[in-house]
Amino acid sequence: MTYAKAGISIEREELAIKRIKNIIEKTFKFRKGKIGEVMESVGSYANLIDLGNFALAICMDGIGSKLLIAQDLDKYDTVGIDLVAMNVNDLICTGAEPIAMVDYIAVKRVHPETIKEISLGIYEGAKEADIAIVGGETATLPEIICGVEEKGFDLAGTAVGVVDKNRVISGEKIKAGDVVLGFKSSGIHSNGLTLARKVLPKNMWIDLLIPTKIYVKNVLELINCYEVHGLAHITGGGFRNLLRITDLGFYLDNLPKPHMIFKKIQERGNVSDKEMYKTFNMGVGFCSIVNEKDADEIIQRFGNEWKIRKIGKIVEEPGVKIIKDEKEIIFK
Repeated sequence: MTYAKAGISIEREELAIKRIKNIIEKTFKFRKGKIGEVMESVGSYANLIDLGNFALAICMDGIGSKLLIAQDLDKYDTVGIDLVAMNVNDLICTGAEPIAMVDYIAVKRVHPETIKEISLGIYEGAKEADIAIVGGETATLPEIICGVEEKGFDLAGTAVGVVDKNRVISGEKIKAGDVVLGFKSSGIHSNGLTLARKVLPKNMWIDLLIPTKIYVKNVLELINCYEVHGLAHITGGGFRNLLRITDLGFYLDNLPKPHMIFKKIQERGNVSDKEMYKTFNMGVGFCSIVNEKDADEIIQRFGNEWKIRKIGKIVEEPGVKIIKDEKEIIFK
């Protein structure tokens, strides 16, 4: 089984992004020389808008087919946490502090109690991320939304953050010899669920609803205490996400043992190691690239509390090279 056979082609998604990128970036000229001038190209975890001494970071995300699991199990109290997590974890990759978010809930049919449960999860996520939910939109779309029976809904959000323009983390400071630190994930997070649902029996689906870990407080403290060269949210596309932040390469030879849920997915779906690391976080939900001299101090100071470890280093050769069981998994 592969993610593509399950119905999701990462390569086709990337091709689609390439097709629209030039069109989208032509709109940047509309703010040229004005407040709100765009600072980065399309393709980063979040883009930055020039506001003088500060930049406004903005991004948008949803939680995909994890919603189908929630609908099937009639359990909605955690998906709101995932929604906040997927957005704020992207925002902090720029060095920005998330400050606010709006949500969009589209339903096949309004179920007030379900909306309440979703909202309680959003509240818990906002509390963990220290952000305000300043508004949103609810739409009833019976001819568009499918889902499980009459319980179908989709969930998305847009988040904003602020960062001093002199403290933006773009990845340009990453150099060979830097250390890659990996933050432990809470489980499958909100990616690869289309594949997971195809191979796991429903009596194991409850484990798929463990909410995505929110890394905001830990990462902001790290940024305030140390020189951080790069940040990466290990989300859709697995460890290929690292290719987004630098043209240098990653040599990862100390990845943690993946959670049991990943082992079950791999065994039941006969999924290759490469496909697993291309689709899932495999136990590492977020990465930080720091100076070699700071890495030991960070691990000694925060390692146990934050559940972080050295997972590899930066090398000159482009790409991501993972060493697993003395074999190489390579992404370029």
